[in-house]
Amino acid sequence: MSSAESSPERFRPDYLGVWLRCAKNSVVRELSFRSNFLITVITRGFWFAAQLILFEIIYQNVDSIADWNRAEYFGFMATGMLINAIIESLFMPNCANFSELIRTGNLDFILLKPIDTQFLISVEKLNLAMMNQILLAGALLAYSISTLGRPVIAVNVLMYLLLIATGVLFFYCLMIILASTSVWFGRNQGLYDFWFYVTVFARYPQQIYTGDAVAEALRVMFSYALPILLVVTVPARILLSMTLEPSWLALWSVISTIILFFISRRVFLWSIGRYRSASS
Repeated sequence: MSSAESSPERFRPDYLGVWLRCAKNSVVRELSFRSNFLITVITRGFWFAAQLILFEIIYQNVDSIADWNRAEYFGFMATGMLINAIIESLFMPNCANFSELIRTGNLDFILLKPIDTQFLISVEKLNLAMMNQILLAGALLAYSISTLGRPVIAVNVLMYLLLIATGVLFFYCLMIILASTSVWFGRNQGLYDFWFYVTVFARYPQQIYTGDAVAEALRVMFSYALPILLVVTVPARILLSMTLEPSWLALWSVISTIILFFISRRVFLWSIGRYRSASS
């Protein structure tokens, strides 16, 4: 008998199967409390409508915000809502629950499973109610494109999808870094508040951060050091055929996200290595 035949086959986790099972469990959990699910969907719908009404009122008094006209700005809003909806649907419930896993000691059971810990922590839950935001954002984006009447270039669509994925990965990495601090701080609600305060800059185009020294400092910091302003602005401008200056901002958005991914991975593994088991 050869050594290949006598040696046990190496275990390979079925990551797609695990994700599908977690998604199925999340759907069952959400539909078990249908009233709560319906209230969440309605609430997010009101929030979506409030954002549209606010900027509709603004554009009744101005022709443009920076160099964004009404239809273009709605395309920017749709892009930001799309990225945010994906993040809150797939990753936010799981990263927010990480500190509870540590506090209750349930992280011990996850560490014992023969699958990557970060993957399992990241996909355990799914916020199904946020999926309606993806549909609403898609409808708003379609309205923006049809109102502008500009030809949609296939290359721009592919770049847009790539940059949407880049934006989702960027914000996921930020959340993982903040979630990792739970190993030392336990409950880290204040840090998640910090995450929302920082990411609020992404709700507005990069071009509005001009003028005085403070605005310029914010634009440089959140465009190059921590490119929060790029992950929504860049894909929106590319899809809507708007000028992107400098043109290499799209490349920097991808490169900086890849760098942040490796940093977040190292931070997570480092924090797990310093986790003290509940039984220790």
